[in-house]
Amino acid sequence: MSAIYKSEAGARELQRRYRKALDAWPVPAEHLRVPTREGETFAVVSGPEDAPPVVLLHGAGANATMWQDDIATWARHFRTYALDLVGEPGLSAPSRPPLASEAPARWLDDVLDALGIARAAFVGTSLGGWLALDYATRRPERVDHLALLCPGGVGRQKRGWLFRALLLRPLGAWGVRRSAGTVAGLDRPEHRAVLDQLVLTFAQFKPRTERLPVFPDDVLRRLAMPVQVTVGGRDALFDSADTARRLARCVPHATVHVLPDAGHALLGQTDAVLTFLRN
Repeated sequence: MSAIYKSEAGARELQRRYRKALDAWPVPAEHLRVPTREGETFAVVSGPEDAPPVVLLHGAGANATMWQDDIATWARHFRTYALDLVGEPGLSAPSRPPLASEAPARWLDDVLDALGIARAAFVGTSLGGWLALDYATRRPERVDHLALLCPGGVGRQKRGWLFRALLLRPLGAWGVRRSAGTVAGLDRPEHRAVLDQLVLTFAQFKPRTERLPVFPDDVLRRLAMPVQVTVGGRDALFDSADTARRLARCVPHATVHVLPDAGHALLGQTDAVLTFLRN
């Protein structure tokens, strides 16, 4: 665990907080641990057993509880599988398979096989959006809908946020909080609880430093399944206008929503994603 955390004590504290958050999961859930070639993967499973499956992939520095505000609605219609990505601050293995390879897709193969899922809809945000997109281009026969929130790998990845964060960091706890809020787009009073958790996590967690690979045009053109992409116009990490342009050119059947006042962390998309998945 120490490979992805700054200390063993920090790892224990984050996992304690995570387990407490899981206790507040708003609907009945099973907690499953499935073996994969990257190590054990933790999944929170909700919804009727005979409902269509939906796989949920969170962003970097997060875990399955990022879907807590969505799950009560989605689990009425779907069998939801909220995975903890390997190498992130959840209960899955600390492994970080190289993104510029088949390894992430093979990890998801193992997860789906262990869960008995032949084909599913995927919902992913940020890094999870990149993983869902990568899987859909490599295993299109296993993906029937693709809902992406501020996904990486399409629009240009920005670097200016790093300079601003470095300027604020010497200002102590206030500077750290301000930079985290700016980067994530969580700078409004109603975002306070989410921002608090983000700051606590990154005080103890070592994020990935690997740059997300960009999907070439010919790879994006493989996406024949229904696709919905929602991006924030104020996203500090990815160029949302570039994302929208490339998708319009390469995936013309995709539905793309640009939310002009939103940042990278897109909240309140429960109903829009549900409508897409049900259609």
